[in-house]
Amino acid sequence: MSANQSPAGKPPTATYESAFLKACRREAVPHTPVWFMRQAGRSLPEYRKVREGIPMLESCMRPELVTEITLQPVRRHGVDAAIFFSDIVVPLKAIGIDLDIKPGIGPVVENPIRSRADLARLRDLTPEDVTYVTEAIGLLTRELGGTPLIGFAGAPFTLASYLVEGGPSRNHEHTKALMYGDPQMWADLLDRLAGITAAFLKVQIEAGASAVQLFDSWVGALAPADYRRSVLPASRKVFEAVAGYGVPRIHFGVGTGELLGLMGEAGADVVGVDWRVPLDEAARRVGPGKALQGNLDPAVLFSSREAVETKTREILDAAAGLEGHVFNLGHGVLPSTDPDALTRLVEYVHTQTAR
Repeated sequence: MSANQSPAGKPPTATYESAFLKACRREAVPHTPVWFMRQAGRSLPEYRKVREGIPMLESCMRPELVTEITLQPVRRHGVDAAIFFSDIVVPLKAIGIDLDIKPGIGPVVENPIRSRADLARLRDLTPEDVTYVTEAIGLLTRELGGTPLIGFAGAPFTLASYLVEGGPSRNHEHTKALMYGDPQMWADLLDRLAGITAAFLKVQIEAGASAVQLFDSWVGALAPADYRRSVLPASRKVFEAVAGYGVPRIHFGVGTGELLGLMGEAGADVVGVDWRVPLDEAARRVGPGKALQGNLDPAVLFSSREAVETKTREILDAAAGLEGHVFNLGHGVLPSTDPDALTRLVEYVHTQTAR
């Protein structure tokens, strides 16, 4: 347990009273907090410089490098939260899955999981498997001061899809074939991944993360009935496993407009919304008792400053009646985004929402 974290998971006072954590808790805020998915990454020249010649997975295992990359957007943009620099496949690599992140492709698994015998390769994750994560978060919490740090992990469905497909997939043929054709093996696979994911989040919280986000990047490929039957139990298991820490739990997926209510049922405190559903409609679908996060289309940032402000104003107006709102993009920052556009966006949201 980090000195920066109480047994209940409560961060230091300055962090606990930050606009980001207040919004997640649906409390009054001095301004709408802002952070961006993929804010630490290829859109920043300083990121490209420090990552030059270092493979992605290796960069996730160097605590000093992780610290620097995580801090870069906080320094440059003045965002209200940092997100830990890592990748959703890091815990799979840590337990011995033979995979790599190929430039221009993404995670590639050497031997996909296709049979019940393959499940034996998914052993439990221990803190000793990811000591570099604990070290990096310790460094970060000392550097960030009152800025909260968000830990994260991939959701069981998305991790399962990578493992079963062997890499990124457009149609998820093997994944759905397994889910429909052998529902018991599918349930066992997701249950194991839920345990691994929960353990990875626990490591981050105990090291000092003030909130956590579960990324279910591919789950929008499912119909609501399939999500309820085949995915919801595993996602709920993850959220329940970390509930006792008392840190905000965020749930985000892409193309999940039809799943927002179910994602809220999984147990998160904050539901992330992509750009396809207005926030007021998203609130209706999610139901009361949840904060929302989102949801500017990342492509809008390639337009004029006036167009960005117009679209941002629309989102802030739609969010005006929400119990809690964290401003974000509806997905990650695109690599060729002008960093200055992000800095201006943070300033605009803060100015427009100052209480």
